[in-house]
Amino acid sequence: MTTGPLFRLSSVAAAIAVGLVVGSATLELGATHWGLALVALPFLVANAVVARVAYPALQARALAAGAAVLTAIALGGVVALSDDATWARALHVGAAGIALATALLVVAGALRGAPAPLASARDYLTLTKPKIMVLLLVTGAAGMFVGAQGVPPLGLFCTTLLGLALACGGASALNHVLDRDIDVLMGSRTKNRPVASGRVSAAQALEFGLLLSALSFALLASAVNLLTATLALVGNLFYVLVYTRWLKRSTPHNIVIGGAAGAVPPLVGYAAATGALALPALWLFLIVFLWTPPHFWALALMIKSAYAKAGVPMLPVVRGDGETARQIVLYSLAMVAFTVFVGLWLGPLYTAAAIVLGVVFVVLAVLLRRDLSRARAGVLFHYSLAYLALLFVAAALDPVLL
Repeated sequence: MTTGPLFRLSSVAAAIAVGLVVGSATLELGATHWGLALVALPFLVANAVVARVAYPALQARALAAGAAVLTAIALGGVVALSDDATWARALHVGAAGIALATALLVVAGALRGAPAPLASARDYLTLTKPKIMVLLLVTGAAGMFVGAQGVPPLGLFCTTLLGLALACGGASALNHVLDRDIDVLMGSRTKNRPVASGRVSAAQALEFGLLLSALSFALLASAVNLLTATLALVGNLFYVLVYTRWLKRSTPHNIVIGGAAGAVPPLVGYAAATGALALPALWLFLIVFLWTPPHFWALALMIKSAYAKAGVPMLPVVRGDGETARQIVLYSLAMVAFTVFVGLWLGPLYTAAAIVLGVVFVVLAVLLRRDLSRARAGVLFHYSLAYLALLFVAAALDPVLL
């Protein structure tokens, strides 16, 4: 059996992490032991998913390793909560030993034979959708500044953004895997994507996406906090499973609900800075949530024929251009009203930016309502990108400058 080099890397990382978990338990390192378990778990889950999809011969071993670690974690909880847990301690150690043994068996199976060749670095970079990632990182960074009420510590800032970038890149790679069938049908914009074109196999993209996702959780859980890691993972799963796998192909309201995934980065940033969530984090989340439909529907108007050809029920395909433009105006008005309202919490610099940027957004939405041309939709789409970035930069600068 030929396995991909990224799966081999992930299986080795899982085995090393499980070995460190066992070693830290032997040395009675306490919190470090639990932290290492959180590092090992996402790699084991990623390996189990990849094995099930791409390498069935390794599926049983990978599932057994993950199940053994989960059992060991549960028994560790019993040990921690029980005064007399000799039996639980014995089972806990036994489960950890089984986890290490099965993780090593996965490594042995993965390393057997010559590895499949890697795709080009450019294609792997394309899988992460870097242009989209930049905007997500801007909103995540702003969440950190708002949470810290000033400039966050540099080390924490860089670690959080790296973890968030890994989560976003992993979700985007998995999106390429799930959308490869409709990407082929949607014309020149998507048919040359790495997976759709065949330059990267679905198995390679799956390995890559899950490895990035596992690295994100491991990094954020160990170096930032568990809440931050969990929020990044939830956003990842919501985008991949709820939006891409389900909503996108089933309802014209797909982007209204699915937009919640893109609104998670400010929560990640805020939780990284504070260790908790509060109202300002919710306001930032809702701003992105309300911004997503008019932003994406402008794009959908530009490429409506491509969505129609692929059978994707985007709003312009199902309800027509006029209704889509009307919804864009309504959402734009609601978004701008909300962004100005939350200035009571986010500060005067942010409020001024919300008013000025919002007026332009509404004017462009109204102009699109009157002129449904592709060019007019393109103007609103490209402005919406600058709008969100500038609004969140203002939110970040407000506690620093005022």
